[in-house]
Amino acid sequence: LGAKDSVTPLVSILYSTIVNVSGDYLLVSKLHMGLKGAAIATLCAQLAGTIAMIPAARRKLLSKGSSLGLLPRWMTKRQPDEISARTFLKFAAPVLTLILGKISAFGFMTNAAAGLPGQPATLAAHQIALSLFFFASPFLEVISQIAQAFLPTYTVLPKEERGRKADVAEWHAASERFVFRLEKVGLGVGVLIASVVGSIVAFAPGIVTKDAGVQAAAKPLALILAAGVSLTAPVAVSEGALIARKELTYLAGVYFLSTALLPPVLRRIRSGGGPVSQVWICFALFQLFRSTCFLGRILATRGKTDAE
Repeated sequence: LGAKDSVTPLVSILYSTIVNVSGDYLLVSKLHMGLKGAAIATLCAQLAGTIAMIPAARRKLLSKGSSLGLLPRWMTKRQPDEISARTFLKFAAPVLTLILGKISAFGFMTNAAAGLPGQPATLAAHQIALSLFFFASPFLEVISQIAQAFLPTYTVLPKEERGRKADVAEWHAASERFVFRLEKVGLGVGVLIASVVGSIVAFAPGIVTKDAGVQAAAKPLALILAAGVSLTAPVAVSEGALIARKELTYLAGVYFLSTALLPPVLRRIRSGGGPVSQVWICFALFQLFRSTCFLGRILATRGKTDAE
């Protein structure tokens, strides 16, 4: 991603898929190893995908002889690597907070839905909405990844131009135009994909389930799910822009705060025995809070240079 290489990850996924399908056929269908065989095939597929990316990563991201700081200097006989453990953790710790915040939110939601009346249809309806949300997410995350890959080009001014104020202002103006262009694209894509997943739940639930009871339980979630997906668009794009600008502490703080506030609200919904739609209303408000914080941060820093 950082090297603007989208082909290598695609090749990696291809290798991983081939190994996974072949492993499932051999270990599950032929050797009858069941779940154990499927787990082994998945593990081998992940290893194959990782190995496929290593040569390109070393060639494009590391200097010759670099060890990423994993080997002592006397072994490499070179200058110390730029990536130290402290540098890595400074970036990785906030990003890990972001990931844990996302994962835990869905876990809390599922836990709340599982404790509501009307089981198993209630939980099944929640899982349908969750699956459709995960289906929609990659269409939005790809714009976030574009921001992470290309925005640093605009935010880091070439050394030969840093002394001229006019060039600095023009460079940052280009950066801001790029961010807001992505925001517009993200909003358009978000509304489109939200309309699709909302329409599936409202008008064609038979695509995702044949159970009439589950269909009836899922239909009230259509509009709320669409709202949640739409609000995810500015979250994803703004998050990508802030990661590219290295505003990781701010991102981690927002995720920590919003994730800390979510469980008490969901516990109250569960104890009150309300409909599952309340869980998804809570999630939509969760996304609204994050999108407001992220967009607010971008707008608050608009027109400011790195020096400021």
